[in-house]
Amino acid sequence: MTGSSTQGIKTVLHPVSDLAKAKAVYAALLGIPPQTDSSYYVGFDAEGQHIGLVPDGGPQGMTSPVAYWHVKDIEAKLAEVTAAGATVKEAAHEVGGGRLVATVTDPDGNVLGLIQDR
Repeated sequence: MTGSSTQGIKTVLHPVSDLAKAKAVYAALLGIPPQTDSSYYVGFDAEGQHIGLVPDGGPQGMTSPVAYWHVKDIEAKLAEVTAAGATVKEAAHEVGGGRLVATVTDPDGNVLGLIQDR
């Protein structure tokens, strides 16, 4: 295999129970206001990283932070990681703006996220 087929972890989503309180903490930590600020998602873009706050784990039922690996071809990467032993938790689907996301679990149950921007 030549070169990496991922672009690294650039996005981490955190489930939060109190969006207003979490937003204040992350704004203080990052030293910037959120770039996306709604009742269902708050997102910060800082130094090439995207940190997202998801109230009550969102529709995907997150119970812990999920790191998202940015990939060029999400379907190919899903096939590759499932062949290696991962299990699809959330199939690839669009979340707006042409962005596709999916999640898998590794053999120990850790959730890994994948993102493809079109």
